[in-house]
Amino acid sequence: MTTSLTLSELADHLGAELRGDPAAVITGISGIETASAGHLTFVANIKYASLARTTRATAILVEPSFAEIPAATLRLKNPYLAFARAIELFYTPPLYAPGIHPTAVIAPTASIGKDVHIGPYAVVSDHVVLGDHAVLLPHVVLYPHVVVGSHFFAHAHVIVREHCRLGDHVTLQNGVVVGADGFGFAKQADGTWYKILQSGHAVLEDNVEIQANACVDRASIGETRIQAGAKIDNLVQVGHGSTVGRNTLLCAQVGLAGSSTIGQNVILAGQVGVAGHCIIGDGVIATAQSGIPNDVAPGKVVSGYPAVDNRKWLRSVALFNRLPELLRAIRSPDSSKM
Repeated sequence: MTTSLTLSELADHLGAELRGDPAAVITGISGIETASAGHLTFVANIKYASLARTTRATAILVEPSFAEIPAATLRLKNPYLAFARAIELFYTPPLYAPGIHPTAVIAPTASIGKDVHIGPYAVVSDHVVLGDHAVLLPHVVLYPHVVVGSHFFAHAHVIVREHCRLGDHVTLQNGVVVGADGFGFAKQADGTWYKILQSGHAVLEDNVEIQANACVDRASIGETRIQAGAKIDNLVQVGHGSTVGRNTLLCAQVGLAGSSTIGQNVILAGQVGVAGHCIIGDGVIATAQSGIPNDVAPGKVVSGYPAVDNRKWLRSVALFNRLPELLRAIRSPDSSKM
């Protein structure tokens, strides 16, 4: 872990243009509102631009065209990405040495790769294939016939159910469940529900990360698939038989009903809900709490319920807020003159 860097060293590492004292020392990273002397911060949102003039930070990561300010600046095209890279210079996460804890349960039919770390009370079931350099922290459970690629990282209490397949460099945060039964029930003549056997599986491709307590259900038949590079936030539900495209973001509390198809480079903001069998095209953005009952064409930005074009929704909200005023005008004795 780095304890300090000069601005000159930091600029070289990040590939930034430095405007300020190259010998100034950075000892830590902070948000712009809480930064103090010796700290590096960033401005990637115009909302915080005014704080750049009053922050106590020694240096700020900004875009090349950002106005001159009293603090030193490191200028580059993507300040937010540079901030992420800078954090890595000042913080090193825990490292887990290869080895298997004596309380772990490893089936004799499991195939374990080289240099893996398997923590206390982890369970690796029959016929599991676990790739090289995997880390399983306490109480992780891999059900029978799971296949996992290299550099898998499973935080405590992750569960991967039977026959699911995971690619390389997959990260699952605490409490993630991959491959639990999809929500499938058929109504019987007497009004009771008959459980539909969930015979499919779930597939996570390379470089997928799923955050805490999110669930990706197995399919009733076929598969549920999360394509390469997709990122899934806390408390997200991916219904059975769904597909999530490459490099798509599903933010907190998004819910996908069964057989949803989400394209590549989509962003579904917090609490967006997608009805079953809907197709969301590549590059779509749905703003927070939108409800999507129908297909959405590629490249659209949608909002509200039912989700409509974002600009139309903004106009509708503005009009809605004027309804009391408009109602008073309609009821006024002079309204006949309008």
